[in-house]
Amino acid sequence: MEPNNPAWKLAILKHTENLHRGYHAWPTLEFGKMPALGDARWSSDLILATWQQAETGRPPENSLEYRTGHSRGGFDVLDFRFLPEEQWLKVSPDLSLSLNRRGPEPQIVIPIPFYGSGMSFGSVSEHIMLARAKVAKKWGTFTCTGEGGYPDSLVPYKEHVITQIATGMFGVREETIQYAPIIEFKYAQGAKPGLGGHLLGDKATMAVAKMRGSVPWVSLFSPFPFHSVYSVEDHKKHIDWAKTINPRALISVKVSTPTDIDMVAVGSYYANAHILQIDGSYGGTGAAPEIAKKNIAMPVELAIPKVHRYLEAEGIRDEIVVMASGGIRTAYDIAKAIALGADGCVLGTSELVALGCTRCANCERGRGCPFGLTTTDPELTQLVDPDWGAFRLDNLYRSYAAQLSEILCKLGLSSIKALRGRTDLLRYHG
Repeated sequence: MEPNNPAWKLAILKHTENLHRGYHAWPTLEFGKMPALGDARWSSDLILATWQQAETGRPPENSLEYRTGHSRGGFDVLDFRFLPEEQWLKVSPDLSLSLNRRGPEPQIVIPIPFYGSGMSFGSVSEHIMLARAKVAKKWGTFTCTGEGGYPDSLVPYKEHVITQIATGMFGVREETIQYAPIIEFKYAQGAKPGLGGHLLGDKATMAVAKMRGSVPWVSLFSPFPFHSVYSVEDHKKHIDWAKTINPRALISVKVSTPTDIDMVAVGSYYANAHILQIDGSYGGTGAAPEIAKKNIAMPVELAIPKVHRYLEAEGIRDEIVVMASGGIRTAYDIAKAIALGADGCVLGTSELVALGCTRCANCERGRGCPFGLTTTDPELTQLVDPDWGAFRLDNLYRSYAAQLSEILCKLGLSSIKALRGRTDLLRYHG
């Protein structure tokens, strides 16, 4: 349905009015009367099901499809080969994931196999960042600052915040590197590989510019790539620099999915990274250009097994943690990514959908998101209370954790670790 359709406008107005009144729910959508939301990957069912999980903490009990979209590709055409019911496990599986397999540095174990991806101050509001930090602390997992700097409001949650160093070096300070239990170098983003980052001038407010060390109301570009890194040796120097500032931190490397992603993975291992985040082409906000998302990077479901097999062939698979991102929408997507060869997943858009995102792609226009998510406008930002946001994300995490436990039980597996690389437990139904 086009955004200028009267029914669409009515839905938006009703939702915004509900937010202002403190009633955070979508108006009932009746077939033929209200517009369809989303697209093939984020179908209207999936958007509303994610919203409902954030309301209740469990999967929908109505007819909403909460496991897959309607893309007819990728994760949507993969199913699990579940055991007969009499063979299901009756115990709660272990969902924990160790993020350090490289030696003496601090051992960091998260109780669930996922954490929050980088969303920068500028791309989203500080309220959204704070909500994500609150739920990360509650669950003992992490969220990432993105490339826009480290707002002071996140400091109380610093043990659960990953600080990102991206190519533009916006907001990078020695102080915030020292805060971080995990430092993430963002070399590329799957939604726009080879293009770097871009924040339009309308969103570069006084507060954003101050945090990023830039000029207000001027568009900001992060180049591609790091112009100090053109080899594995250069890559290692970057990591050594960060480790000199904060010796206790783990190092994560975020890369896109080029055809030689297997070689990139091995290079990151030899540069001494602890975590490799491979970011596929389905992620990004509405600010990412569609032509890049659809035509440049490799789909993440193809990149994961390629990396997994190559690291196994090199004899180093168990020495580096592989996290998948870029289009992880559901608990079933998380489980499928792990079955393809990842250790865990990194969530982005699904968290925004839980907070009210309708996939309208208005992230980078004027004041930004009309629901207060991907905006820096002081008035629109107030639409999302951080405590309310943390409550909804807590429910989403609870639903995902319960579904992952159920999937493992139906597969007869006692831990999430036992699912890694088990492509034999998947079937294609295209």
